[in-house]
Amino acid sequence: MSIKDGLRRSLPESQGVHSSTLCELLDYFAEKELELHSIMLLRRGFVIAEGWWGPYRSDRPHMLFSLSKSFTSTAIGFVVDEGLIAVDDKVCDFFPEQRPTKIGPNLARMEIRHLLSMSTGHEEDTTGRVISARGGDWAKAFLSLDVEREPGTHFVYNTAATYMLAAILHNVTGQNLIDYLTPRLLNPLGIEGATWETCPKGINTGGFGLSIKTADIARFGQLYLQKGVWKGQRLISQEWISEATRKQISNGNDPLSDWNQGYGYQFWRCQHDAYRGDGAFGQF
Repeated sequence: MSIKDGLRRSLPESQGVHSSTLCELLDYFAEKELELHSIMLLRRGFVIAEGWWGPYRSDRPHMLFSLSKSFTSTAIGFVVDEGLIAVDDKVCDFFPEQRPTKIGPNLARMEIRHLLSMSTGHEEDTTGRVISARGGDWAKAFLSLDVEREPGTHFVYNTAATYMLAAILHNVTGQNLIDYLTPRLLNPLGIEGATWETCPKGINTGGFGLSIKTADIARFGQLYLQKGVWKGQRLISQEWISEATRKQISNGNDPLSDWNQGYGYQFWRCQHDAYRGDGAFGQF
């Protein structure tokens, strides 16, 4: 069974899941007073549970916050697959007019892979300083900041780094993220009505600001579980899926914390060899 969102439906038991287990999960959410807006659970490619809590509906787009980062990573994967960039390209090379006159050694070493893995070498998150910079040139503001450590050696979650990925894509392709992704990802997955916030220069923000529907997120996740293949068509290389979702850098040493299992290319590693896209206020 399927409905207009293109996802197949199934009874939980047909996919090896007890309905009582799902009821217990929902009871747990209620007991903990977790304010769910929506949930969609897939097993073996079938939707086995879904629901929305008013005023939210299946046809209402939801702001993804930092879950947007995983879509930005995917866009970079397409650009890499198309041979337009490589992850070891130097960041400063893409911004000849915005990079500082004197480039420090750590900034000079910064590569696209370091933006992807949140290992730019900054001691602290640069986002607040970047988005509040005078003139609204976020890329110039990012490149003007001191890079205290060698890139690739130190994890700091840094939404401005994801913005720099969006700016690189814009400089290379002449398109914004959402326009670039439309024929490559959004249309093939049946994602309609997506919107993405922009910076003062009109570039999609990259690290936040994407709004899509619950079923759209489910299809995106299923694409990754299927190693980049959708309805028999390869959309993105399996090599990129593997690189984006494997541990690229350590981010802590607590074996029981899903915040300390390592970070990939805009994906968090989790316990049990899992990974996730993650946005503020519980956007998974």
